[in-house]
Amino acid sequence: MTEQRLNIGRIPALLWGEPSERGIVAVHGSQSHKGDRVIEILAQKAAERGYQVLSFDLPEHGDRKNLPELCKPELCIPDLQAALAYAQTKWREIALFANSLGAYFSLRAYPAAKLKRALFLSPLLDMERMIRNMMTWFHVSEERLRQEKEIPTPMGQTLYWDYYCDVKANPILDWPVPTDILYGEKDELCERDTVDAFLGRFGGTLEVLAGSEHFFHRPEQLATLEQWLEKKL
Repeated sequence: MTEQRLNIGRIPALLWGEPSERGIVAVHGSQSHKGDRVIEILAQKAAERGYQVLSFDLPEHGDRKNLPELCKPELCIPDLQAALAYAQTKWREIALFANSLGAYFSLRAYPAAKLKRALFLSPLLDMERMIRNMMTWFHVSEERLRQEKEIPTPMGQTLYWDYYCDVKANPILDWPVPTDILYGEKDELCERDTVDAFLGRFGGTLEVLAGSEHFFHRPEQLATLEQWLEKKL
């Protein structure tokens, strides 16, 4: 598997596979990076089907850790759009793979993009609900968040008032891309009714891995991911 390191403006990226007219833009999840095991598996399976894969680091992740930029919509959405613009210079047909938080930013960044299809792994589909859940878990009221502006949490994520306001002001209203979802039965971050509501509004297919939580990392989870990609690519 060939890997080419590059920069899309200020964004560190990886281009996987041999030159092709077809490619997949891959958006990683929270606390991950452009070369994580899930994306490596995607690149391997995609190469077998004649695709290249473009992955990149979101702010606060991978080669962008310890930089002043934060992983918020106002930075992440333009980054996703820049990655797609680069992909459009290389490929005639473009698909999307997005994991967890990457799926939410994809829904925000690509509602009008001409994408062949989308493959979502453990997607965060309702960010407002996710933030409200975190506020409940850590006993943070909306008023406290408004006053303090940012509140770190024990799960390694910081609650931000401006992020919360941005999410509320920008609900997902349209997603015309044919979408397939692989989801863990015991996903603790995105509830099943949220997934069902998304599919009810926008269509798509769902495969549920019994007993699996949100983060796919165990051998049996990664084996299921491989099998799912073989079917969907």
